[in-house]
Amino acid sequence: MKTHKDLDVWKKSIALVTALYQLTKSFPKDEIYGLIQQLRRSAVFIPSNIAEGHGRFHFQENIQFCRQDRGSLCELQDYITTYNDLNFINNHFLQELDSKMNKAIKILDGYIRFLTEQKDDNN
Repeated sequence: MKTHKDLDVWKKSIALVTALYQLTKSFPKDEIYGLIQQLRRSAVFIPSNIAEGHGRFHFQENIQFCRQDRGSLCELQDYITTYNDLNFINNHFLQELDSKMNKAIKILDGYIRFLTEQKDDNN
């Protein structure tokens, strides 16, 4: 593996960012500095953290960044539920986003397990 861009978890998180940016285009314009900004910032944080963690020299630091990403994905799920309750998201798109987020969490969990095993093997 050469860069963070080779990681499936990074690719899935970029796809999620793209989907969320598309979604927020349809939000009310008066939410640009509220819900839209918060959702976009949380989404962009995930692939950025994966990239930063991958660039670290210690497994434990990389694992910590990935754990933060897992929390961010759960935070995004909460935002999406709230936005659905506010009728900013239709049910079809909600199911699609929820599926993408659940897949991202599963892949991230697998990557964390892989890093933990690598760390243990190198000790």
